[in-house]
Order: sequence, then C-alpha cells, then structure tokens
Amino acid sequence: MSEGKVALITAGGSGMGAAAARKLAGDGYRVAILSSSGKGEALGKELGGVGVTGSNQSIDDVKRLVDLAMATWGRIDALVNSAGHGPRAPILEISDEDWHKGMEVYFLSAVRPTRLVTPIMEAQGGGAIVNISTAWAFEPSPMFPTSAVARAGLASFTKIFADTYAAKNIRMNNVLPGWIDSLPATDERRDSVPMGRYGTSEEIAATIAFLLSEGAGYITGQNIRVDGGIARSV
Repeated sequence: MSEGKVALITAGGSGMGAAAARKLAGDGYRVAILSSSGKGEALGKELGGVGVTGSNQSIDDVKRLVDLAMATWGRIDALVNSAGHGPRAPILEISDEDWHKGMEVYFLSAVRPTRLVTPIMEAQGGGAIVNISTAWAFEPSPMFPTSAVARAGLASFTKIFADTYAAKNIRMNNVLPGWIDSLPATDERRDSVPMGRYGTSEEIAATIAFLLSEGAGYITGQNIRVDGGIARSV
C-alpha cells in the first residue's frame, strides 16, 4: 500500500491514464488528474483526489496541476505521463506542422511535467515517473509514424534522465503498450498478437503501479513492453 503518497496523472480522463489513476487510488495514493475533456477533473473528485481541466501541451495547465497537488497535500511522489493521439499520414505526407504537433503530443507532454515535479521529488528525497509510450517505439509501424518517432526520442530522454537523477533516488521508466482495449478492436490486429487477444487498460495500469512501487526500486531507465508478445528482444 502507498497510503499518504501523491500521484499525478496527465491525460488521465479516459483509457490507460484513467485506469492508472483508478489503480493508484485503489493502492492508497492520493491522485491529481489532468485532462482536456473535464473527465479527469471529475475522476479525481470521484477517487477522493483533485483534478484540473487543461492540456498537457500547456505548461500553464500542467503547472496548475502541480500547484494544486502541492497546495492540497504538500508533496508529489509519482508522475504518470499519458498522452492523446497525434497526426497520422503516409510518412512523406506529414507536414512540418504535424511533425511538430506529434512532438508536442508524444514527447514534450512528458518533458513538461517532469521538469516541474523533479525539483519537488529531489527536495523530498526521491520519486518515480512512468511514461506511457508505445510498443512501436523501437519497431516502428507506418500506421503510427509521429508516435513512433517522437517516442523513440522519449526513450532517449528517459535514459538520460535516469542517468542524471538515479543518484537522487528519482526513477523514470517507460511502459510500451501494444494493442489495448481502449483502442478500436479489429480481427487483423488481434490476430497479430501471439497471445491472441487485446491487452486491457487494467493490465497497463498494474504495470505502471508496479514500476512506481518500492518493489521496482532498482528499476530505472527501462522500456517495459506490455504487448502480448508482438515485439520480442533477441
């Protein structure tokens, strides 16, 4: 149990972000949730925590979430960086504007909250961060070009962050989901999974909760695939 600890979840109004918020609240965390739809604010209150309606692409909105958590509880122990959906198109038909948007959605959305919470965690003596990435970060698919490219960058950011802050007891890891039930289901996608099924948002949430826990205290800088066996390390 994590009674008294505080977790921030961005893009947490639905899907894997919301599942993570529910799991962490069930584990005893006090949760603060950011989402642009208003669902995160409502979920935060439902779970006995707080929420902010705003975008993780706005430093001002992210700061409102951080400030609210600090004003309410005076600490931040965990951060879960979730994200929405970026532009998709054939690789050479993606405009400069959409490449930049992809970086905003998939990369900078994790950098901004990390920049704000890290000094707080450092002053507390530690903390943990998990970024929800994608199984296609290292084996990219033309279906998700801006996601794969930006999240490959997120993997590099995570390794540099881990190297820099490990000695300060601040950890960062990425979860790499495959086909998850928060996405539309198709037979073709299901058949591509060795386990023969979509994963669940709750399975992703359980992995996130583990990576934030003391049991994962020696894990940092890693990319953990949760994809039913789609991608396998040699």
